[in-house]
Amino acid sequence: MNFSILRRISYLAAAGLIFFSASCGDNQRDNLKIEGIDGPTITLIQDQILITTVFENIQIDGGLRYVLPKFENSYVEVGPDLNSNGTLMAVSVSISDLLGDLADTLDPQTLPGGRALPGVSGGSLPALAFTIKKWNNMTIYLGKEVFGIFYPFGLDIDGAIATFRFYIGDKKSGNISLVGKDNDGENAGVLLLLEMDATTRKRLKKQARKFGSYIN
Repeated sequence: MNFSILRRISYLAAAGLIFFSASCGDNQRDNLKIEGIDGPTITLIQDQILITTVFENIQIDGGLRYVLPKFENSYVEVGPDLNSNGTLMAVSVSISDLLGDLADTLDPQTLPGGRALPGVSGGSLPALAFTIKKWNNMTIYLGKEVFGIFYPFGLDIDGAIATFRFYIGDKKSGNISLVGKDNDGENAGVLLLLEMDATTRKRLKKQARKFGSYIN
């Protein structure tokens, strides 16, 4: 596999280059620091939204790219992080996939294991669950006004779900939740939900068209 993409992603994550929101101010608000995780960090590269996360205590040999099921131009890439002994995960979601009609074809899902999504009316969103090496039951959520990812991760907070604001630059852009183990001792992880209001969707459409992705 060509590792140039992972090298570039690792550099971007380390540099903290964040372009997802055109309204980011000069000040960077601090997000929740999660033990064992560096990120997530949001970067806009051409017509792709890149969400990078370093899992400091997970090691894999080599790197792999997984095409997201049902997505035409989106993927997950994992490989050794250049700045630590952990693993860098990059979730690259095409704006055309995000703002297209895919959500209309997906069934609503809760958190893995059945608990309601925190902060979401009805507790569920159209979603796609998938498994890659070292991460069982990752989930991508595609609501009309919310986009998110659930990362399976061993958190030692049995039963609890704690939610915090998530900032891009100085703007609140969603929530991040620490999800403890359920009653079966499973399905712990980190849930990132980003707001997709009309202004954000308009900006993303403009960005996609700029790089040749047509969106109605």
